[in-house]
Amino acid sequence: MKTKSLLSNGRAPKLWHFHGGVHLPDEKQLSNTVAVADAPISAQLVIPLQQHIGAPSRPCVAVGEHVKKGQMIGEPQGYISAPVHAPSSGVVSAIEPRPVPHPSGLSAPCIVIDTDGEDAWGELPEPIADFEQAEANVLRERVRMSGIVGMGGASFPSNVKLNPGADQPIGTLIINGAECEPYITCDDLLMRERAADIIDGVRVMLHVLAAPKCLIGIEDNKPEAIDAMRRAVADRDLGGRIDVVAIPTLYPSGGEKQLIKILTGKEVPSHGIPAQIGIVCQNVGTAAAVADAVLRGRPLIERLVTVTGRAVRSPRNYRVRIGTPAQDLVAASGGLGEDLAKLVVGGPMMGFKIESDAIPVTKAANCILALTAAETPDPGEPLACIRCGRCAEVCPANLLPQQLYWHARAKDLDKVQDYNLFDCIECGCCAHVCPSHIPLVQYYRYAKAESWARESEKRAAEHARERHAAREARLERQERERKAKLRKKKEAIAPKPGGEGGEGPGDDAKKAAIEAARKRVLDKKAKQPPAEGADAVAPPPHDAQTEPAAASKPAPRTERQAVEEAQS
Repeated sequence: MKTKSLLSNGRAPKLWHFHGGVHLPDEKQLSNTVAVADAPISAQLVIPLQQHIGAPSRPCVAVGEHVKKGQMIGEPQGYISAPVHAPSSGVVSAIEPRPVPHPSGLSAPCIVIDTDGEDAWGELPEPIADFEQAEANVLRERVRMSGIVGMGGASFPSNVKLNPGADQPIGTLIINGAECEPYITCDDLLMRERAADIIDGVRVMLHVLAAPKCLIGIEDNKPEAIDAMRRAVADRDLGGRIDVVAIPTLYPSGGEKQLIKILTGKEVPSHGIPAQIGIVCQNVGTAAAVADAVLRGRPLIERLVTVTGRAVRSPRNYRVRIGTPAQDLVAASGGLGEDLAKLVVGGPMMGFKIESDAIPVTKAANCILALTAAETPDPGEPLACIRCGRCAEVCPANLLPQQLYWHARAKDLDKVQDYNLFDCIECGCCAHVCPSHIPLVQYYRYAKAESWARESEKRAAEHARERHAAREARLERQERERKAKLRKKKEAIAPKPGGEGGEGPGDDAKKAAIEAARKRVLDKKAKQPPAEGADAVAPPPHDAQTEPAAASKPAPRTERQAVEEAQS
């Protein structure tokens, strides 16, 4: 059953279409017919320190410490970072690397809590009931310290998206309730059961952004969610600021850029963000988490997770504590069947395979998908590209997947960036329709990783070059300063004009006085009689060529003595 969409003014909304997209069997009936259940609290919770884009959080607890539910156990590092909180009370038993949900299958630092079964809350911040009177920066800080990130899969810290800057005024807030990927129904059930909380979170975000309008986009294959959200809007006097819009069911209409195109007709620039065109996009789960943080003081410690697939005996949605091992959710759903072919975190299009169900649930994990061989048949070895062009026809980002594939395969990273590789959202539409069964998305992910690595090396080399240039400049400056000091020292000890030994205006008079004093001294010496009792000394033989006065020449006087006598 599909539902028609009307705006608050009674008119039908104008909708646009994005390029490409595919119609997929939604398989949502497996899990959306049963109410949400509370997952049992696991005996051990494993909380990764990085569940978001940006810097990982830093542990602020120690092994052996007893923690309370909602207590911060990992503090943010930097602006683009988010804290993590204890999902339940217990004792910190380890802070060490553990396997986490990631395509690489590698481990990452985690805080392990052995729960005590009491589930006791710690001290929480005071609720901000009258949030419309609060300043925007106060509400953003509450969102930040509550550890709220985008819960649609990207995990970008929400406080950053709620702070676009004064130079980028926001005209429209878009709430993503499309949930376009097959099998996943956690947002559908969230909108049915917590529609009022979602609307409260939307009101908080509208106030923070000072945005006049909000559009909530929901695919028309979720009529119960659409009705619940419209009733929640109608129960509040919002002055037509919030509209719930039913959009056509087409994968990937839940992509941020695609949903913006559908609802507003605007296109986000290549390598740009929605704030550049006056739009901020958030997920319905994020809106509910904002309401919990602001109106109740509760941090983000749980989320809805879909456990589904035909290899699960009892698919349904659970309210799950962050850090709960996936195997506990699978066990609560009756366990896995013998026909299990693949275990996936996320949906069949954008999720990734995991080798073990021991990995923990994170803020971004919206689905544990257990597929049978019939649901995920082996396509066999990929064949050669036949250049049919079907991949370009379905690409929602309007790229040229075939060209990206050729250049990625040739490791020509400059060329793949020329073809806007980073605009690819990795939705998998191209690989889904490829008749040669080429894993195109894997090539794009490889090219992105290599490009990031090369860019990192380039930044490191540039940093090293800058450091070398700074060192050379510093050494050159020090050498100049050393020479300047030496020059000043020489000038300080050198004779100055007009001083002693100089050639000032009074030098001739001084010289004349010195000569006169020297002459008087010599004359005085010549007139003095020889001392009595002195031994007679035979005069030296007379030489006609010798000066007569040479024998009676007085001892030389120093220049300073002569000057002193002249002055006296």
